[in-house]
Amino acid sequence: MENTFARFGVRGQPGSDEFWAAARTPVSVPAGDDGGWVTLFLWRGSPASIGFESWSGPVPLRRWGDTDCWYAEVVMPARLRVTYQFLTGDAAYADPFNAAGAGGDRSIAATPDAPAQPHWPAVGAADVLPLPRARLRWTSERLGGRRTVRVHPAGGGGPVVLLLDGDDWLYLHPAMTAFDSAVAGGEMPAVTLVFLPARDRNAEFGCRPELWEAIRDELLPLVAGSGVPADLDRLVVAGQSLGGLSAMYAALEFPGLVSGVACQSASFWWAPGAADLADPLGGRTGGAIAARLRERPDLSGLRVAFDVGEHETRMLPHCELVESLAEQAGATVRVSRSACGHDRAGWRQALLRDVAWALA
Repeated sequence: MENTFARFGVRGQPGSDEFWAAARTPVSVPAGDDGGWVTLFLWRGSPASIGFESWSGPVPLRRWGDTDCWYAEVVMPARLRVTYQFLTGDAAYADPFNAAGAGGDRSIAATPDAPAQPHWPAVGAADVLPLPRARLRWTSERLGGRRTVRVHPAGGGGPVVLLLDGDDWLYLHPAMTAFDSAVAGGEMPAVTLVFLPARDRNAEFGCRPELWEAIRDELLPLVAGSGVPADLDRLVVAGQSLGGLSAMYAALEFPGLVSGVACQSASFWWAPGAADLADPLGGRTGGAIAARLRERPDLSGLRVAFDVGEHETRMLPHCELVESLAEQAGATVRVSRSACGHDRAGWRQALLRDVAWALA
């Protein structure tokens, strides 16, 4: 028991002021000959558990003796980046010992073999992310309601990159900073980022035309009149999960609008009514998008980058079929796998890389 923390390089008497002053977790050590890692998490105070995003169920913490030190040794697979938070009572908290956050109540853990994410700075739970100066008030006749859309000319502006779930990329993950860095480093051309917030993801990101009619006829004219430099003749749509489904739907049904797609872990299991099933992923492989692709639409001229978390085993058959059918339909296709589950923290580098590739 004395070696529980020492093998992770955490020194001092657990629960002492010196121990807490030096605590920096999570920290991982090799799990054994079969690969993978054992990762130490620490929490100070009351009973709690760790809630992981998509990769695992909650993990309860154990108490060290009668101290205020609570901990867990979590077995993790090779190559994993995951969002997590501490759950205690009805509240959720970021990890106070981890400098890498995702909003005010979440943190990001990565195993030592997870690929680096250059351009994405570590952002603490208390940090406030910079926001684009240009702010559009969009009152949509087709969709109803009002929403605030931010626009940012990275590198001075260029082709439009529409980021679905834009508020996540504004307030949880510093996409504006990351794109600025990637453009400055020569890894992608100058672009104009349009951060589109979702009001009702399930309704808007299903395979329905209303969202994309509204983007074409209402939002993009607003962008054109905003004074922000933007090349509206080239539009790359980037989406994740249901957003990735919607991005691919737009490329299929609005071919004159979309020139490139970057989708991470797209919900290609989706078909009408599937979300209401006890097992939404258990339906026909590839869902509605695969069915549409079997009609052999002409996708020549379209560039589509597909990425999915390598730990999303049930998503893989759906994604693999759509990837194959899109290529057969004439699209130029790029396929990759990220070191994550169904988790925005793991999709971040794929977002930059795949947008750059779609614009090549």
